[in-house]
Amino acid sequence: MAKKRFSSYYDDYYPPSKPLEAEGGIKARAPGSSSSHAWWSLRWIEHMEDLMDAGRLRRGRSYARRGQVISLEEKPGGLAARVQGSRPTPYKVTFTVSPLSSAQWEMAIDAMAEQAIFAAQLLAGEMPKQIEETFAASSVSLFPTKPGDLVTDCTCPDFYNPCKHIAAVHYILADRFDEDPFMLFRLRGRNQEQVMQALRQRRTGGLPAEEDEREAPENVFPLDQLLDHFWDMAAKLEPFSVTIRAPQIEAPLLRRLGDPAFFPGLSLQNMLIPVYQAITRAALTSAFAEEDEPNSEVPT
Repeated sequence: MAKKRFSSYYDDYYPPSKPLEAEGGIKARAPGSSSSHAWWSLRWIEHMEDLMDAGRLRRGRSYARRGQVISLEEKPGGLAARVQGSRPTPYKVTFTVSPLSSAQWEMAIDAMAEQAIFAAQLLAGEMPKQIEETFAASSVSLFPTKPGDLVTDCTCPDFYNPCKHIAAVHYILADRFDEDPFMLFRLRGRNQEQVMQALRQRRTGGLPAEEDEREAPENVFPLDQLLDHFWDMAAKLEPFSVTIRAPQIEAPLLRRLGDPAFFPGLSLQNMLIPVYQAITRAALTSAFAEEDEPNSEVPT
């Protein structure tokens, strides 16, 4: 994973320095907290923490919380960031991510196409939790897991890699993954549209999307002619199968939107997540209540 692999004697020889305050830096949201990150972001952090020295990891987390990462940009083949350290000139951090080959992507997409849940969740902007197992079944990993998958570098004088500046960028990157899980795909060589189009073609027998379009039935009427019976059930639901369960990712839309900038200090997640939880419990109670006991309650 690293270009520079030296011992941590730097910390023993040079005492830890205090970083200069960064103006307009990017502050991480509770780095590494399971309550603040989606599962795919936590998985990225787990891979990073397995490779890092505890001391640099701790200081990198502090840098991320303080807003020492000034910028983070997605570049072809990786990422570029600037981190304010103890010197006036910010350090430059680069991440180079090895893309998956076309053959590896084809195998992974073939496996994903076998389950409709993948297309549905990806279309909703969520990363299906089973995606790791699906990639692994094709002998591919979505996350960088072996030397050469991810190469990091920093212009700081610390010879050890990953340094605290690289660790800080990792934590900020986890926040970006929360907002845009498809960045993982792009870093590995495919964007959202490419993956979704490939999945659609697999699930329609290889036909291009335009060739698979269904013709509209002849008995289609304007909406204003259907308002009186719009909510009436058109067919019996006996053959209709549905699975009712709590969402895999709690409040995904709130997490992607973040807190409003126009009202500092207001946390929509803290306000609305308990409401969503109550609605979920009520919905599950209603769904699983016995028909002959309409007033029965399910413990929560």
